Amino acid sequence: MKVTAFIGSGRKRHSYNACEKFLQNLQSYGDVEYELVRLSEYNLGTCRGCRVCFDKGEEHCPSRDDRDILIGKINDSDGVIFASPNYSFQVSGLMKVFLDRLGYGFHRPDFFGKTCTSIVAQGIGKGESIVKYLDFVGKGLGFNVVKGCCLKTLEPMTEKSQAKFDRMVDIQSRRFYAQLIKKEFPVPTFWWLMMFRMARTSIKKMLDESWRDYTYFRDKGWFESDYFYPVRLNPVKKLTGKVFDKLALQIIRS
Repeated sequence: MKVTAFIGSGRKRHSYNACEKFLQNLQSYGDVEYELVRLSEYNLGTCRGCRVCFDKGEEHCPSRDDRDILIGKINDSDGVIFASPNYSFQVSGLMKVFLDRLGYGFHRPDFFGKTCTSIVAQGIGKGESIVKYLDFVGKGLGFNVVKGCCLKTLEPMTEKSQAKFDRMVDIQSRRFYAQLIKKEFPVPTFWWLMMFRMARTSIKKMLDESWRDYTYFRDKGWFESDYFYPVRLNPVKKLTGKVFDKLALQIIRS
């Protein structure tokens, strides 16, 4: 298995160290190959907001930089870590630029069966909201998400703080590895079932074959499926899915 950590820090310090220890732990648990990717070392421009990736496809993005190299690293991985310092109570600019360039993936998620988690390094507080954001992003892109962790790195680090730091990384890496080896497709919650059914109904009724979202959903068979991937829904969720379809139609017609 391969796991890749995408690090949104401009310096090789706490976020990097946490990921390195995390990945070394994974290697001690099983046959895991890993890579540490510092986003600062890649040429990655900000999203222009042109919508070309949404409408025509991500391969038509006018920004010719290293985005596809980074996407290729995700595709070649069984697991992914999004790691960022807490900058102004959000992810770093490097990480946000990277996630913005993956924006088309929220329309056309493609990372099902892969495991994802997040690591946030901070000095003071409010990092929990960043973890929640990164976990939501991972879920939206199709990953099986292991709830992320927030690590206190107030400098200078005391021995006690460093021990707590290491202990939290150890716990997080064990939780991640347990999910990584499962490679399961979880039953969707009502929220994610709603997101899928309303999106696919809207795409089917409002778009046509000139739109990438339409052809993507059609080719995946999602216009007829219960969810993004084969899953057994209980009777309540099956019925609720049909309700979401009708609700989307009502919204379109209104």
